Amino acid sequence: MRLSKITTRTGDDGTTGLADGSHLPKDDPRISAIGSVDELNSHLGLLLSETLPEAIRKTLLDVQHDLFDLGGALAVPGASFDEMKLARLDAAIVHFNTELPPLKEFILPGGTRAAAQCHVARCTARRAERDYACLARENLAPLLCMQYLNRLSDLLFILCRVINRAEGQAETLWSHS
Repeated sequence: MRLSKITTRTGDDGTTGLADGSHLPKDDPRISAIGSVDELNSHLGLLLSETLPEAIRKTLLDVQHDLFDLGGALAVPGASFDEMKLARLDAAIVHFNTELPPLKEFILPGGTRAAAQCHVARCTARRAERDYACLARENLAPLLCMQYLNRLSDLLFILCRVINRAEGQAETLWSHS
């Protein structure tokens, strides 16, 4: 499907159209999940505007494509999501976590601008996962997508650490007051 006209006015009545032609209220849980995934993808786009190691850039670009597919799985009731995407994410987690020292304390979000933006994306991934969970619980969306979002937030946390480390930025450890 190609959009030649962006302003259609079809959402002016408080509904959003899905790819199968059906319409849902804009506050429907499916639409909320689609919006959270879209917001997450936008945060990754912002992160990609920063200077990043090439391996991280490629991984994040792959994730952006996956998130577009995940949004498509939400927009087409009954659609599937490729298990290989989750396997690729798991492999990236192992790859990027290998060089990191173990954590002994919680770390505060921040560090370099890119790492801080990655933390924002991580939090958005967690929200997208929560929004998606109500659909998965009712068997209204593939469980695999929720697993992908869960793993993605883990990967983004790891990437925050890798980005800071690559720039020589020390992690700020949480201190209990």
